[in-house]
Amino acid sequence: PDEHYRVTAKWIPYNPPKTIKLATMIGTAYDAPVPGAAEFQLNGKTYRLEPVTEDKPPVKLFFILKDTTSVTATYGACRFLYTPLPPNGLDKPGEIVLDFNHLENPPCAYTTFATCPLPPRGNRLAIALPVGELRYH
Repeated sequence: PDEHYRVTAKWIPYNPPKTIKLATMIGTAYDAPVPGAAEFQLNGKTYRLEPVTEDKPPVKLFFILKDTTSVTATYGACRFLYTPLPPNGLDKPGEIVLDFNHLENPPCAYTTFATCPLPPRGNRLAIALPVGELRYH
């Protein structure tokens, strides 16, 4: 683990939450709720990620993202990051911790029988996150 890649992000709620269409590895798509955005700084630059929620009511945030390491060191399609909900709730501004050391490969990195969502355009970061699970060989 590298503490540099554990950041406190500003939680920006969407009131009302929005819905996006997530594409999958097999060419399908589905609607997913986006309750807000997490804005953070890393290496002097500001980035923004939008999580989706999977449960009703939501019990965690699910970030689907891609960074520049996916070309060489990590799984090419994406990686997942799960975080607790913001302490103030999804509908109020606050902070959340994004610990990129906990980035994990999706199930489709290990089997062709899994269907995984692809990261939304805004969650494709132009920065390297060289922590978390690496490419499966």
